[in-house]
Amino acid sequence: MNITPIKTHQITQKDSDIISVVDQYILDLSENSILVITSKIVAIAQGRIVPMDEKTDKDVLIANESQWYLPRSENKYNVSMTITRNTLVASAGIDESNGDGYYILWPEDPQKVANTIREYLKNKFSLKHIGVLITDSRTTPMRWGVTALSIAFSGFMPLKDYIGKPDIFGRDMVHTKMSIVDNLSCAAALVMGEGSEQTPMAIVTEVPFVEFVDRNPTEEELKGLQIEPDEDLYAPLLKSVKWLRGKK
Repeated sequence: MNITPIKTHQITQKDSDIISVVDQYILDLSENSILVITSKIVAIAQGRIVPMDEKTDKDVLIANESQWYLPRSENKYNVSMTITRNTLVASAGIDESNGDGYYILWPEDPQKVANTIREYLKNKFSLKHIGVLITDSRTTPMRWGVTALSIAFSGFMPLKDYIGKPDIFGRDMVHTKMSIVDNLSCAAALVMGEGSEQTPMAIVTEVPFVEFVDRNPTEEELKGLQIEPDEDLYAPLLKSVKWLRGKK
């Protein structure tokens, strides 16, 4: 696998069209490659930013953007843990870094954005099999350091299913599914960085383990990435706290 970070100018609210940003920096793309984009610049281009001033209450933003949330006072770091778009994520995905005085929310309908970018690049470079991946960072319980996750993808299969397949000793695997989208997100995040690198995009090539498809993901494939809280391995933990209902 080869990952090439793409350095850009400082993306601000003046950049109101993510397709224009992509067009400016993605000058070449080969068959069976994947464009990775941070959710932050997608959100900025959509105007999904809120000034960090005395008129803005971050707790209200969190409640508005999440399905369920815990008050920031529930932990020593003053961070709200939320369930947002069926994902366990801090602060409903709201970020303060690299925002130039703005809270940056999660993008609106990132799946539609991923589909649109893939179609644009497919036509621009006359390609059949390319992928698009929109990512953000996340924390892992009981581990320091952020990793990355996919919040939208298009053009390839998101999971590799090992259930029912034998391991090296012939024992059938029972639960394992490899997350292609999240592992690619983590790999790309390593080269894109989290601070002042100014590389919010990357191109991933040489990925023989990825199954490309010449279409957008189906509803079944999107739902197949989600686990209902009651069915989750961590259900005892998720159900043991008093979640407050958000507005999403």
